[in-house]
Amino acid sequence: MAENSKRVAILVTDGFEEVELCEPREALQDAGMETVIVAPHDGKVTSWQKTDWGSKFEVDATLAETDAADYDALLLPGGVINPDALRIKDKAVAFVQSFVEAEKPVAAICHGPWTLIEAGAAKGRKMTSWPSLKNDLANAGAEWVDQEVVVDGNFVTSRNPGDLPAFCRETVRLFQAA
Repeated sequence: MAENSKRVAILVTDGFEEVELCEPREALQDAGMETVIVAPHDGKVTSWQKTDWGSKFEVDATLAETDAADYDALLLPGGVINPDALRIKDKAVAFVQSFVEAEKPVAAICHGPWTLIEAGAAKGRKMTSWPSLKNDLANAGAEWVDQEVVVDGNFVTSRNPGDLPAFCRETVRLFQAA
């Protein structure tokens, strides 16, 4: 890893959409960034692949042993199970809040913005997400738009795996500029 490269936390728990971790992670690594899988527990986290459980991924750091100050940016993959489980974990919400308060870049796709809502970070933002989060984001004070990718300040959001090319491009661009 180069001395000036970025360090990116990828916050997940079991049930994240596999492609929404793998493709952005690969794009970030190809751009010379270090990616760290952060989870509430140690060991492995299990992905979700459309309709069933997928691959297992090694956890690099637990929420209990890491600090947002150790990272330059945050990636929040979706899947329904993953962000729904994270948003009820105080340490996960506090971890996300730390990035928001420090004005570090955050990228969230699909259901990933649920965690941003819980962290109180959606108000006044222009965002997109999986369509079922439209009212959740609006109720949290965000302006929801139906676009493949939305960049609003230090946030990048996308709707679904079909948006990954645009999401990865804009995530890399934003994270490199941080």
